[in-house]
Amino acid sequence: MEHAPVISGPETLDEVMALSQADRQAVDSLIRERLHSDVVLVNQIAEHIIHGGGKRLRPLVHLLSAKALGYRGEKHIQLATVIEFIHTATLLHDDVVDESSRRRGQETAHTIWGNAPSVLVGDFLYSRSFQLMVELESPEVMRILANTTNTIAAGEVLQLMQMGNADLSIEDYFKIISDKTACLFSASAELGAVLAHGEAAGKSPHQATMREFGLLLGQCFQITDDVLDYRADDATLGKNIGDDLAEGKVTLPLILALQQGTPAQQALIRSVIEAADSTQLDSVCEILIELNTLDQSMNQAQQLADQAQLCLNSLDASSYRDALVVLVDHALSRHR
Repeated sequence: MEHAPVISGPETLDEVMALSQADRQAVDSLIRERLHSDVVLVNQIAEHIIHGGGKRLRPLVHLLSAKALGYRGEKHIQLATVIEFIHTATLLHDDVVDESSRRRGQETAHTIWGNAPSVLVGDFLYSRSFQLMVELESPEVMRILANTTNTIAAGEVLQLMQMGNADLSIEDYFKIISDKTACLFSASAELGAVLAHGEAAGKSPHQATMREFGLLLGQCFQITDDVLDYRADDATLGKNIGDDLAEGKVTLPLILALQQGTPAQQALIRSVIEAADSTQLDSVCEILIELNTLDQSMNQAQQLADQAQLCLNSLDASSYRDALVVLVDHALSRHR
């Protein structure tokens, strides 16, 4: 008896992109269609940020999760578009709050058009995302995304309150990155399960697992991003190195250094955080390297990645499940 040949799944991000190309093109088309506004400035700013680069990982997580769980409809295209609009709205607002000058290797919208237009176009994208999700007529989809957008907003406020706080705990740090970043990854994966197994609350046997997968992936992604702020170069990172320090943002490498450094090292890091003084970036980087807290942070990210991959073991083998594994590795590999 002959066995069917084993078809290997994607092993690189390029192969994942090839696997998902048709769906991603459909999302791009819907984004362009639903971005349109009679207000010219809305079109200009939205086009600037949405088509300014980036791999659209959150929509990709949703597309792959839905397919990995056997979904064969079209609603995942619209949901991926909703997810991208929500993410883009948060970026517009973030860059104003953080006073960031670069995003994805280009000027941020608020440096070109000003703060007020950027905030208002962010609001436009939020409202457009809710128009799209309402069209799906799924209470469970609306519940998840309404809760997610509220959590993101609360996470932004919590992070703002903790700027310059050198006493931030690891627990509070994880609360911030879970609410601000990881929860949209979590919703993206969970909604794939919701579509695949019916849209009634709790109907999908994989819903909780995919929610946890996305949360772990998002936490891993954010820790890696925080390490890159001290380890990458501007071209690789796509924004200015040291932005976190300039904002007084306390991230895992700094928290570990404050726990492990000498009194003099702790005093320097504390003063830099409280003054939001990026001119001391080189000195801080030297301390982080000496104490090995960048690698320690990446070890934490690796543990989260390992847990995320374990979540995928409950899914049937498929190219789409393999693609999700590749995304987990990509979240880590950006710092290499």
